[in-house]
Amino acid sequence: MITADLKRLVSFYEQATGITGRWATDDFAEIVSGSFTLAIGSTRTLAFFGEGIAAPATNKSMIIEFLVEDVDERYEMIKGLTREIVQKPTTMPWGNRSLLFRDPDGNLINFFTPVSEDAKRKFA
Repeated sequence: MITADLKRLVSFYEQATGITGRWATDDFAEIVSGSFTLAIGSTRTLAFFGEGIAAPATNKSMIIEFLVEDVDERYEMIKGLTREIVQKPTTMPWGNRSLLFRDPDGNLINFFTPVSEDAKRKFA
């Protein structure tokens, strides 16, 4: 993930996930858990990849999803981090209870908790 405001975005994900970011340099940090790594780089890191390869805050086609223990509990915390709640916790037809919101760069984030028996089995 590329951002023009690295400190702001890392702080947001630290608060949203409860995981402290690991800073490799002033231009690159990772949020690491046992099941994922979210790499966040400043726009200066783009020089390593090539001209025009990525642009911050332009995503309109991807949703980053996090499996959480209790989406309703997380909603109470997320309300204090962003004003951009796209969808309050809602039980979806496929059995997940989902909370959809935007991070400070406008990326769509989905926190979800399996609630139907089929969905629980899928993520067991």
